[in-house]
Amino acid sequence: MRGLRVFGACAVIIALALSNGSAFAQKSIKDQLVGTWSLVAVTAERADGTKGEPFGANPKGVIIFTADGHFSLLQMRAELPKIAANDRGKATPEEAAAIVGGSIAYYGTYTVNEADKTITPKLEAGTYMNIVGGPEQKRIITALTADELQFTNPRTPAGVTLLTVWKRAPAH
Repeated sequence: MRGLRVFGACAVIIALALSNGSAFAQKSIKDQLVGTWSLVAVTAERADGTKGEPFGANPKGVIIFTADGHFSLLQMRAELPKIAANDRGKATPEEAAAIVGGSIAYYGTYTVNEADKTITPKLEAGTYMNIVGGPEQKRIITALTADELQFTNPRTPAGVTLLTVWKRAPAH
């Protein structure tokens, strides 16, 4: 009888361990997205197959998904220049070009298609207003774990495919 109790206790412990490991995978994609993610890498792939890093080898950025369907994104080069005049309204043309060319930020709402594993953002505003109100651009989720998110933007206005890697930001 004692052996049966020990076996039963072990079975419960194993079942709990297995269920905790798969609990994340059992959540909906939208529930798994909710939170703050830090940018790891962005690769741009052109139609001719060439690749580049539009935000450099060590990009900075964050994307935040809320449970009620809002999101905010910032991506930038790590080495954006400071403005010599210390007034963003007085940036030189060179400073402004480097900042605009090396960063993007936008926010809005999003929906998730669980079957297709896609995120569809609806932009409300951003630093590049040409993409606000434009054609729908889905993000295709290629990997999603508790700690990592990868998705592609299959066709940007510049005609490239962006491959983006994020890691879940630590709680503070």
